[in-house]
Amino acid sequence: MRKFDLKKTLKDPYQQMLLMNDIKKFALTILQIAIIVGVSYVILAPVIGMFVNAISSDSDALNPMVFVIPEHPTLEKFKLAMLRMDYWPTITKNILYVLSITLIQVLICSMVGYGFARFDFPFKKLLFGCVVVTIVLPVHTIMLPMYVTFRNFDPAGLATLFTGAKLNLMGTPWPIYILSLLGCGVRSGLYIYIFNQFFRGLPKEIEEAAFVDGAGMWYTYFNIMLKNASPAVITVTVFSLVWQFNDTFYSNLFLVSDEIVISKRVSVLQSVIANEDKIMSLTIQELYLHAGIILVLLPIVLIYLLLQRYFIEGVERSGIVG
Repeated sequence: MRKFDLKKTLKDPYQQMLLMNDIKKFALTILQIAIIVGVSYVILAPVIGMFVNAISSDSDALNPMVFVIPEHPTLEKFKLAMLRMDYWPTITKNILYVLSITLIQVLICSMVGYGFARFDFPFKKLLFGCVVVTIVLPVHTIMLPMYVTFRNFDPAGLATLFTGAKLNLMGTPWPIYILSLLGCGVRSGLYIYIFNQFFRGLPKEIEEAAFVDGAGMWYTYFNIMLKNASPAVITVTVFSLVWQFNDTFYSNLFLVSDEIVISKRVSVLQSVIANEDKIMSLTIQELYLHAGIILVLLPIVLIYLLLQRYFIEGVERSGIVG
């Protein structure tokens, strides 16, 4: 085995250059690891802190000597939080509610995005500009018109014609379903943009070959174009699932029942614990609140972990930057 001669290496210019390159690569690797660890800690620190608090006992929470690692870890906070939130029935209804809206948004937004990407029609650029405006326009600016519309729902006077009065859709999820069906749901403008960018990147020869073979427009769209757009579908699905699951603005605006929106039950968990379990210490109440938040985060984290690879691929291929 050849021995490493440091003196000879330092005298040889070529060996010096190789040594300097190795040192630079090593230093760059250390710097990259430090940045990744630092950024990851900044992002995950709140979640780690909530999890630590959720498994802490009452004595750990009140002991100033306990930091980060609890001396008497327990799962009692999770058990009581699940009981007071009626966790399993509520999370089941919430997931079904979110999945149904996600399915509607993927279908409607993909059709709109495909139409903008492939067809020419009057005021196309103006209408697409309106879609872009919905992305940047704060939803708080139109919350009052939306509330009034669904508080006295009477499209084209049909409700008054058939029922004799306007419909009050407050307290039901119907306003969110109607908005999603019309392409105006939570972040629908962004989803239309994603599909538009993706379909514009697909060659038109795919559709032309299908038309030559006798395929109709709807068959081509559902069986050829939508299947080729699977990365965009996965991206929009993940976005929609996360945003619908975490949404509190629309659910509070339309007074959707907390029986199908579990995030609303988390917001009142502290008061429920105080009233029903007579726990008056704010410090102890926060432990139960953190346990509830962790329970709500779990389904979304699992979904993201399962779809992460497809999500990253979809973002890259759909042309989203910034």
